[in-house]
Amino acid sequence: MRRLLPYMKGYWKECILGPIFKLMEAILELIVPLVAARMIDVGIVQKNVSYIWKMGLLMFLLAALGLGAALICQFYASKCAYGFGTALRRGLYHHVNTLSHDAIDRIGTASLITRITSDTNTVQSGLNMMIRLMTRYPFLIVGAAVMAMRIDWKLSTIFLIAIPIIGGLLYFVTRWTIPRYAQNQTKLDKIARHTRENLDGVRVIRAFSRQAEEEKNYQADCEAFSEASIHVGRVGAILNPASFLIMDFGIVAVLWFGGDRVNTGFLTQGELTAFVNYMTQISLSMVHLAELLVIMNKAIASAKRVSDVLAEEPTIVSGADRFERDDVSEDAVVFDHVTFTYSGGGEPAIRDISFALHTGETLGIIGGTGSGKSSVANLIPRFYDVSEGSVRVFGKDVREVDLGALRGMIGVVPQKATLVSGSIAENLRWGKDVASDDELETACKIAQAWEFIQQSPEGLDLAVTQGGKSLSGGQKQRLTIARALIGHPSILIFDDSISALDFATDLALRKALTEEMADVTKIIISQRTTSLQGSDHILVLDDGNCVGYGTHESLLRDCAVYAEIYETQMQ
Repeated sequence: MRRLLPYMKGYWKECILGPIFKLMEAILELIVPLVAARMIDVGIVQKNVSYIWKMGLLMFLLAALGLGAALICQFYASKCAYGFGTALRRGLYHHVNTLSHDAIDRIGTASLITRITSDTNTVQSGLNMMIRLMTRYPFLIVGAAVMAMRIDWKLSTIFLIAIPIIGGLLYFVTRWTIPRYAQNQTKLDKIARHTRENLDGVRVIRAFSRQAEEEKNYQADCEAFSEASIHVGRVGAILNPASFLIMDFGIVAVLWFGGDRVNTGFLTQGELTAFVNYMTQISLSMVHLAELLVIMNKAIASAKRVSDVLAEEPTIVSGADRFERDDVSEDAVVFDHVTFTYSGGGEPAIRDISFALHTGETLGIIGGTGSGKSSVANLIPRFYDVSEGSVRVFGKDVREVDLGALRGMIGVVPQKATLVSGSIAENLRWGKDVASDDELETACKIAQAWEFIQQSPEGLDLAVTQGGKSLSGGQKQRLTIARALIGHPSILIFDDSISALDFATDLALRKALTEEMADVTKIIISQRTTSLQGSDHILVLDDGNCVGYGTHESLLRDCAVYAEIYETQMQ
């Protein structure tokens, strides 16, 4: 929980002043029964109308002051809670972006979304209620008990028996419900993951007519969450009626025994009325405290889930060595006996991979599904760290180089073409914020995207829907290539990102890259031998092992795996 305290910075004043004003309201509320008692004993019994008006005016003044204190407390509580919630969401989002791919894979995207949205809102609401009510109800319970004991300490033994019983009930119920709320949030993660998968894959689901099955699975997840929530809710719901029942019996006992004490002269009618009012305040405070504890239990469970994410330390830490664009060596990329294993993955994804790629050369990587092609590509911009060996970029170990400088020199075209909502120009400027329209046009021409862009009246201002759903697969692929080219990187990585292009477009793209970006070192991952046969070097992978390295001609002669792939495709 201490990890959340830094996000209270700038709101400690509101966090302290809010409960103070709430205590002022509670103090004024404790005075009201005494004023009512005096009104009955002096004003009503003695038929003193002026005294009744005087006490009535005093009660109105106390109510007005209490309302003012409550409003000020509400203002401070809202300012503190919503400011804290905003800072927490911003900080959590920033922290998630510092985590390595390994940590994000382990926690899960759906769970992270739930924690950034639902859990932070729950913590925010919990803080709001804590500032407003956490000091009020305990103070009212203790204060009303003290004031009632001042009136008649013998009669006070009734609620002194009732309060520990209710307190024990609160303890056992909250102790049981806290871990269940955390489990329910995990079930909510599952619903969020299922929702995200269904929305992302809606076209695949409809193509295979799997709507009924997916709806059934989604309904099963929702029912599991509903049943668990109802089960916890039923136990939590015991608090209110049980607390009311115990306190109502206490009030009945007070009226029963208090009537006898009025008849014997130990109590006045006004004092008995005040005593019942204090008993009612204790009863309502205990019930509301039970409701508050339910809210706080949820907030604590959510706070722990948020804290667990904040506890994740980034495993990819930026190096101190600044990597300048002009600071280059002859060897652009060097893998020196690299072995890499995913966290919890068991067997290494790649084993003992070594190669050297000079500046301006092109490396093709080919192999079967799951052979480790993307793993090799992910190690160069240091999305993951090697398990053994080293990766050097322009003579420097990537673990010793500043991440911003390293990734600023590398353009990556991911396997899955991803665009965001906005215009084409806005998407392309992810590669370079200050890119001019001429630079955008040049990059689009190299990526073979300018043809379909200029056919639209909007041109570069053509709107792109979320995820690029308004574009075809080939169009999205070409735009992601153009986005990587904008900054004119020193190293360009195509992670199987030309698969959606036809052969003619593929050929035109490679020709344009050779002519326009001859000084750029290119790494092309592809399943097509035709896309790689013009490369300076080709790395052939099989089950994480290097089974061939050389030119197209030498591999056809010496590498059986590559020759088999080539012959199959050429047939």
